[in-house]
Amino acid sequence: MEFSGRRRKIIANSQAEYEHVLQFYGQPPLENISLTEFETFAVERLKLLKTVENLGVSYVKLSEQYSYKLEKELKNLNFPYRPEAVSVEIEKRRKDHISHFILRLAYSQTEDLRRWFIQQEVDLFRYRFNDLGSSLKWNFLSEIICNMTREKLVNSSYAVSGVTLESQDFYKVPFQDALDLVRMRKVYLKAGYVYIPQQDIVAIVLNDFRTRLSKALALTARSLPSVQSDERLQPLLNHLSHAYVGQDYSIQKNVGKISLEQIDSLSGKSFPLCMRQLHQSLRENHHLRHGGRMQYGLFLKGIGLSLEQALQFWRSEFIRGKVDADKFDKQYAYSIRHMFGKEGKRTDYTPYSCMKVILSNAPSQGDHHGCPFRHSDPELLKQKLQFYKVSPSGISQILELVKGMHYQLACQKYFELTHNTEDSTFSLNHPNQYFIESQRVLGGGKEIKKEMDAPQRSQEKSAAKGSGAAQDATANAAQGLVEMTEDLDAYFQDA
Repeated sequence: MEFSGRRRKIIANSQAEYEHVLQFYGQPPLENISLTEFETFAVERLKLLKTVENLGVSYVKLSEQYSYKLEKELKNLNFPYRPEAVSVEIEKRRKDHISHFILRLAYSQTEDLRRWFIQQEVDLFRYRFNDLGSSLKWNFLSEIICNMTREKLVNSSYAVSGVTLESQDFYKVPFQDALDLVRMRKVYLKAGYVYIPQQDIVAIVLNDFRTRLSKALALTARSLPSVQSDERLQPLLNHLSHAYVGQDYSIQKNVGKISLEQIDSLSGKSFPLCMRQLHQSLRENHHLRHGGRMQYGLFLKGIGLSLEQALQFWRSEFIRGKVDADKFDKQYAYSIRHMFGKEGKRTDYTPYSCMKVILSNAPSQGDHHGCPFRHSDPELLKQKLQFYKVSPSGISQILELVKGMHYQLACQKYFELTHNTEDSTFSLNHPNQYFIESQRVLGGGKEIKKEMDAPQRSQEKSAAKGSGAAQDATANAAQGLVEMTEDLDAYFQDA
């Protein structure tokens, strides 16, 4: 495909095209790339931004642990993190450039998505800017001020007083980009420009980066209709905006290893809050509407419920309510068999990821699906957490994360509080992942853990190798997931 934009000369794999390790992403890429590369670049940048979000809440930004873990992720995903040999570095910068613009398309669709994308990109830019050496910052930003009168610079730069001027870098910036510093009289002002000492330039650069990116996303949002008319791009972009990039839990090696008698006990110990409330509602009302059956049914399939067990489970509950056995067999049994790949396209449907639960099919009145941390009123969420005996301090921590729209991190904090762990060693992205990690912590389900981890380890090895086959599978999976979910939704609608 080809990105449109102002025409410029393209010099493939040359240092001139990506002169600096950082950029403000002012010009879109204009080269042709395959859909496989499109999907691979986008998914890997999304993984990086998810890591940035998790680290930003778990650690003090730019602390030693934060920097160590983020540098490791940049290295693993092959993004620029330290200047290397030119040929290696240019390819990384190319990937960084293209992947940013792909996600810019995907995350310009709503205000919530734009806000999330800007925050993670700003945090990533802050880390990478601070990690640059003085000379690289110099090359990236502006000219060195060599001819300024020492006395003027020192006297007018509050933060520099007492510092040897020869060791201090200054940057020439239009005064309107540094109004806060001008207002506080912390910088030297001359002819419409201010001269900013190095330690103060970070705030100016980040503010400029944020402003540019915010404007660019607004412009991108306006042009989305023309982009979405492309049948190749539209499903990919929709998928990326709430993409899950981990294990899909569709491989049924554990079928039948969970008994129906265990579900009540497991729901209280090892189900994430979203599935726990669905189970409780089903037991109380003996019915779940379309969204709840989709979300909970696929989750139960993912933890090991067989088709026969699923039919028995749903039938026993529904006939205790207002649905007799004959009506269940006519209206509901088909959709359950379809979920297990025994009807229709005979496709192995995957359990919902956290992002899908959070961003798609918001619950309305009478529904019980969705993410409690995203879709519940804070006061109702607080009451629910109190009912489940979460400590007051723990509830405060969870509500603070919810307030910051860190819903998956709030769920992970709920996991830590209910499992008495100080710091969980995984990054929560999937309800079925929650279940597996819970079983591991509680000491049960070792066989389940072992068998369900196998495909994930295989997937991670394939991603690390970066093989062409793995990339093709990633691209095809994204397209297939959109089609499969839409098809399955139709079968689950109430008559």
